[in-house]
Amino acid sequence: MNSKQIIIIGGGAAGFFAAINCAQLHKNCGVTLLEKSSKLLSKVRVSGGGRCNVTHACFEDAQLIKNYPRGEKELRNAFSRFSVTDTIKWFEERGVKLKTEADGRMFPVTDTSETIINCLMQEAEKAKVKIKLNVDVTEIIQNSTNSFTLKANNGGLFECDKLIIATGGNSKDAAYDWLKKLGHTIVKPVPSLFTFNIPNNPITQLMGISVPHAKVNVVGLKLETEGPLLITHWGMSGPAILKASAWGARQLSDLNYNFTAIISWLPKYTEEKLRIEFANQRFENPSKLVLNNCPVELPKRLWEYFVNKAAIVETCRWADLPKKNSNVLISTIIKDEYKIAGKTTFKEEFVTCGGVSLKEIDFATMQSKIVPNLYFAGEIMDVDGITGGFNFQNAWSSGWIVAQSILR
Repeated sequence: MNSKQIIIIGGGAAGFFAAINCAQLHKNCGVTLLEKSSKLLSKVRVSGGGRCNVTHACFEDAQLIKNYPRGEKELRNAFSRFSVTDTIKWFEERGVKLKTEADGRMFPVTDTSETIINCLMQEAEKAKVKIKLNVDVTEIIQNSTNSFTLKANNGGLFECDKLIIATGGNSKDAAYDWLKKLGHTIVKPVPSLFTFNIPNNPITQLMGISVPHAKVNVVGLKLETEGPLLITHWGMSGPAILKASAWGARQLSDLNYNFTAIISWLPKYTEEKLRIEFANQRFENPSKLVLNNCPVELPKRLWEYFVNKAAIVETCRWADLPKKNSNVLISTIIKDEYKIAGKTTFKEEFVTCGGVSLKEIDFATMQSKIVPNLYFAGEIMDVDGITGGFNFQNAWSSGWIVAQSILR
């Protein structure tokens, strides 16, 4: 090898960002990106419903790191060097303007992930990054000079001076075997973002209905999250559920995804406040049907479901609402109980809790503390964020830091 050779394994967001920045900073080096599949930037393509949730409009690093169930402490340094502001600037300098939505998520103004993919592909081409598809690295051999020889599935061999692993999270232990052979500790991977399955529960008939602000508690765990909640044909999803799945990833895995969740559909209401609302309704609209007149901010079909759940007959007027049924209705809105049996993960947007132990990575450089000249970026590390663009921010920041430090 005449010039220094840098190889990046993994054609996702972190791998591409590391490759582009390496090639731009170190023009005298050869930069090659290896991807085991025939597709590049798969998660970028499907993220945010195909719009690509690039990052989150959280500009204080101390606040930003609170959105990472694992890696909070380590990422403080990373974000101080490449922040959300830097991400926005990087894309805007390349003609991609981002916009902020009401919940803080940031998307390209075009509302299509192809904009981000095209930008990254063009930058990689301009920087002369060599991209090789369908190359599955099966073994990494560390040479006596601390360079590397990579063995691939097709019998191919690749040589490099510096190696960046950006293969993302994986649900299978075996996917990390080649890193274990190099001496790295792998924290057992488990799913981090998933929805709650509620088999055979009648609420699933309301699939598609959402509330803008619900609170989720998992019985027996100190786990409480808030945010929008979506009813699906298999159970519950939306940010409130996905936050709970992220923060409780290991505990819920230990429970084999069988647990009880308490949903507060209107967290701003106490039991006493709801009683007052119901009393006002009795006084102001005594002759109106309970079924058709909801005194609080709930979707019509959800209110009807709660009324039926409380065994209130369709012809019942507010003036005639029995106290017993009223109590059940209030309890349902305040603390609705569901038996969760299983989870559903989105294959394309799969996020894991687990990966390379953070104790074995120098976050100032993203270099392995065990193997010289080996670096990590993105979800291959035991770092994961809640839903909302946080996992991509980790990819951009760690990819950028690798590029800055790799030839230092």
